[in-house]
Order: sequence, then C-alpha cells, then structure tokens
Amino acid sequence: MNRREVSLGLAASAAALPAAAQVRGRTSMIELSAGEAVAAMKTGAFTAEAYANALLAQCEAKKGLNAFITLEPDKVREAARAADRLRAAGGKLGPLHGLPIPVKDSVNTAEYPTTAGTNALRNHRPVRDATVIARLKAAGASVLGKTNLHELSYGWTSSNTAFGAVHNPYDPTRIPGGSSGGTAAAVAARMAPLGLAEDTQGSIRVPAALCGVAGFRPTLGRYPSEGTAPITPLFDQVGPHARRVADLALFDAAVTGDARLIAAARLKGVKIGVVRGFYFANLDPEVERVANDVLVRLRAEGVEVIEGELPGVQDLISKVTGTAQSHDIASAFAGWLKDSGGTVSLDAVIAAASPDVRGGIQRSAQGFTPEAEANYVAARDVHRPAMQKLFADFFRDKGVSAILFPATMTTAPSIGQTGQITYSNGGTVSFTQAVSRNITPGSTSGLPGLVLPAGLSRANLPVSIELDGPAGSDRELLALGLAVESVLGHLPAPR
Repeated sequence: MNRREVSLGLAASAAALPAAAQVRGRTSMIELSAGEAVAAMKTGAFTAEAYANALLAQCEAKKGLNAFITLEPDKVREAARAADRLRAAGGKLGPLHGLPIPVKDSVNTAEYPTTAGTNALRNHRPVRDATVIARLKAAGASVLGKTNLHELSYGWTSSNTAFGAVHNPYDPTRIPGGSSGGTAAAVAARMAPLGLAEDTQGSIRVPAALCGVAGFRPTLGRYPSEGTAPITPLFDQVGPHARRVADLALFDAAVTGDARLIAAARLKGVKIGVVRGFYFANLDPEVERVANDVLVRLRAEGVEVIEGELPGVQDLISKVTGTAQSHDIASAFAGWLKDSGGTVSLDAVIAAASPDVRGGIQRSAQGFTPEAEANYVAARDVHRPAMQKLFADFFRDKGVSAILFPATMTTAPSIGQTGQITYSNGGTVSFTQAVSRNITPGSTSGLPGLVLPAGLSRANLPVSIELDGPAGSDRELLALGLAVESVLGHLPAPR
C-alpha cells in the first residue's frame, strides 16, 4: 500500500475513529491506543493491513532511534493480511485482533532470531515461541519486530555495543533506560501502542519512566516467562509497555485469560503509602518537584497519603538482589540456550560478549566458594522472605493500597553518562543508584509495579512515578492506575 492509499484509508475511516486519535487537526492511526486500534479493525473502520502500514511508516520515520534489532515489513504485512482474511471469513476475532506488537529481543520467537542483544546469538533461531508470545498470538496479535536492549538484559542504558545504542524519543542524545529500551522507545515514538518487555531489576520500569510511557511488572509469576533469556528465576518477569493503562489491562486480560472488566478505582478515600526516608531521598530537584505535585493533586482528589518507613530495607537489598543475580545468571542462561535449541555454547556467548557485561556472567559460570554459596542460600531462603514480610506488614499495618514513589531519581542521563550524575542544584548521585534504587525493592520482593508518566521536567524530559502494590493485587493496582492516570493526564508526543 502506498502513501496515497494509506491517506485515503485514514480519511475514509476518520468518522469511525475515537476523538483520542485527533492530532494537530488530522486523524492518525499511530496515535490510537491498542484498544482503539483493535476496535477499529474489528468493526472494519480500517483494515489490519492499513494499520500495519501506518505503524511501519512510523518505524521507518523514526529508525534513527535504533529501537529494533530485527524488523521485517513483509512478515508484518502478511500477518495483517491473515487477520483481515479471518475477519472477512467471519472467524472469531481475539482481544488483540490485528495488533502488531514489538517484542524485546530476549523473548523467543520462532519466526525471528532471538539475539538477547549479544553478538554470539545473531543467528540464534529458537525452536518455538515463548509461552507469552503463543498467548499473544492466540489473542490475535502478531510480532511487529524484535526490539533492541541492553546486552543480555544486564544493564539500564540500552547502549548496546553489538547492535548500537537505543536513543530516547524525547531527546536522542539521552538513554531510553534499560534493559528493555527498544520496546519503550518504540511505544513512546508511536511505532506501536503496546509492546512486550521483561524485568529482572527494573528492565520494564526504568525504560518506561525515562521514555514517558506506562509500564507494568506484575506479581512474579503472573505472566509466563518461559522462553525468555533469563538472569534469575527469583526476579525475572515479562510484562508490557503502553501509552495507556487501559492497554496494560488489555494485555493482562489477553495473557491471563481473565477478561473481566478492570474499571478505574474511586480515588476518594484510597490510602497510598509514602516512604520518604528511602524513596524520596536525594532526588533530582525536577523529579522531586513533579513527584510532590502528584501527591498534591491526588490529595485534592480525596486520596489519603500515609507516611511510613521500611526499616532495614536497604540492608536486605544488599543481601539479596546482587547475590541472586550473580549466582543464577550462568546456569539459567545455559538452560535457556538448551531449551531454545541453541547451537551456541555458553562459553561462546561469554567470549563474544561486550566487556561491560562479560565479567558478571563469567564469574557466575566459574562457580562460587562455599561461603558464597551459603550467602546465596541465605539470600534466597532467609533475607528475601524477610523483605517480602516487611512489605506485607507495611501494606497491612498502614492499610494502604499501594506505595507511591518516583520511579527513578533523575531524568534520562546522556548516552555514555554512567558515572556520577550532577543535579541542577549541585547535588550528585551515581548512575547506578539513580536508576536502580527505587525500582529494586519491588522486583526483589516479587511485587506488582506500575509506572506512570507524571509530567515533564523543565528540559522536557519525562518524569514518572511508580505504584507498588501487595503481591497478588495486580488487577486492583491496574484499577488504581486507571484512576491516577485520569488525574495526571498524558504526556505530549515526542517531537
């Protein structure tokens, strides 16, 4: 389909499209939410092929962001034509009918290579789709392409030395966050409304925060992570990026099979916890300003903000998070390679990996001393359960539905800025602390976490909050997110 045919298709279906799609006086498919696009394709307002072409055109227009490792337009169009044929034949249409979804290139796809962002796996073709991909396809979705990431998902920049750095759509000189930076950049840049990411220690939530999109890490185990290049089964969890919380709920329904409506919570009387001593310390002034404004706006809606503390949380993190990841990554990754039908050995992956990630997996592969093994067992069996209890007690004793905090301590740093970060007020923080401090407790404890864009800094960079809920409260957290989103609104599209 050429540009004129796409324009004619848009014009013909303009009356059928929601008001949300009105952009600068013209109707644009790429501004639709996933739910709106699926509804339009189901009713015939436009075809799946026309929609796929609109997204592919935006992928081409924004290819400088380097969001994709693999993008094959002909495959995308053929999947769209298959969706159109199904509708024309009167077939049963799934909840994601005709929707192309960008997929983090650590999640197995039989039709595309799965590189995990590393050189040795450039030609690795898994023998089957990951379970989550199979479920998305059963719901009517297709794979838009495989998105770029931090190599082996082992970092927060997505400055991939094998496939090139991913750029932030709001400022291409800055990182999108990692490790799922390509998916977040694609969603923010309107290449797709809904994408698949994965989170071990912030890899869904950090890119969502820095790119100004919504991101959802569910309670550990809610979505199947089988067939995803792993770091540790204690933390690894697939999940979505989207520009609307309703699309996160749509993803949740498609993957879990629970199609019950998630309606926005009533904010009046809701109790939300704030732990200033941990999550609000030493923030960038712009992040602090936006986060405090969120609390003011929520109080105005009747939300009760409950202050409290999490005594000893930092000590528990130091005993659990790094210990578990460094212990498990080599054995978990080798198991994934075998299950995926890989022909490349773990040693070959390590040898070809970039220096910034090679050391961690290499140390894991070499094994651990008896003392280190004992530390791991204590982390898994003693300290992590203690951390989970700490959070469970906080939710119960304070009676709060969620804990609210800034997702990251700063806005997106510049590409290559991985040492000290200097704030506008002269304060400093290490890069690792700035991006990981606030997101780490939730993933280490297996809690559901929802990132929402909260505003722009004075430099026009996204600032985001996170809501962490009790384990198993995923639907309630999404309902709360719908309500909070209605108060915060949505960010303008990146230019």
